Amino acid sequence: MLEDLIETFGNGPVLAAVGGCVGIVFGAAAQHSRFCLRAATAEVAQGQLGPRLSIWLIAFSAAVASVQFLISSGLLDVSESRQLATTGSMSGAIIGGLMFGVGMILARGCASRLLVLSATGNLRAIVTGLVLTLVAQSALRGALAPARDSLAAVWTIPGGAARNLLDQLGVTSGSVALVAIIAFLVSLIHAYRNAVQFSHAIAATGVGLAVALGWLGTYTVAMNSFDVVAISSVTFTGPSTDTLMGLVNSTQLPWGFGIGLVPGVFVGAGATALLAGEAKIQRFGPDTPMEVYLVGAALMGFGSMLAGGCAVGAGMSGGAIFALTAWVAVGCMWVGAMVTHRLVHLRSSAVA
Repeated sequence: MLEDLIETFGNGPVLAAVGGCVGIVFGAAAQHSRFCLRAATAEVAQGQLGPRLSIWLIAFSAAVASVQFLISSGLLDVSESRQLATTGSMSGAIIGGLMFGVGMILARGCASRLLVLSATGNLRAIVTGLVLTLVAQSALRGALAPARDSLAAVWTIPGGAARNLLDQLGVTSGSVALVAIIAFLVSLIHAYRNAVQFSHAIAATGVGLAVALGWLGTYTVAMNSFDVVAISSVTFTGPSTDTLMGLVNSTQLPWGFGIGLVPGVFVGAGATALLAGEAKIQRFGPDTPMEVYLVGAALMGFGSMLAGGCAVGAGMSGGAIFALTAWVAVGCMWVGAMVTHRLVHLRSSAVA
């Protein structure tokens, strides 16, 4: 059946449909669970291992467990993914990860969270997300691209085994899946002890499963297509730039997984917010200065392109397949975010 769909409509539209379905699941789950890396890092920076950390750990462990289970079962092969097969940049992961971490604290949300909030009527998130997207496009193909290339070239590693953390550690996917399942159960217990609502824990699991669905969906299309199809999963900065540029600079959208993903997330998050009565207009105010948000957006836009992905693209999708640069990037995002949160908190305390 899939071969017939590909033959009839082509790879692009089918991938867009897959991306749309994955996006709806991710958007609905992320909105209901309040999934947010920034919130988790802020909790830890304050010395608390609270509900926001629980949500992030549930989502991350669910993503790792499901993806590695699919790989160990022979249902998924990610060896040809960009995060593993191509040359990676360790310097980009470090510098870009730190920049992204700083930026998401200032903007009060990472790229995925801004998209989810935009669907609920948050005008701050819409403006911040647009600036993030424009800076990311400039870093990818515009005036900032030479600076990104220079920083990325400082320390590179070849694709293949050198970029695969599991190969480096000599660990099998089956073993990792088992450990991740245990981590998932521990995360559920931690969530229960922190009074996380059961539906929020289930939704956080859905966030992780959406990452696995993205990998499996694009891989299945690739296996049923006569053309070369890049396998990928949930990520936001790149697809957001492609979607925006396609809308403003072309009469036809460049069909693909990302083109379906972004509107899918918007629909899923928006519908969930409307059904729960959570949709409302939110603007910039005295306590939410626009200039701080815009600085954060610029840092995230450039940082994500330098790091090879956003908090979800690198931290969840790349982390779930154990791409070395992805783990370094998300680790640096944590460091950058926690340090920035502490500094902002100290400054606020001093002013008060």
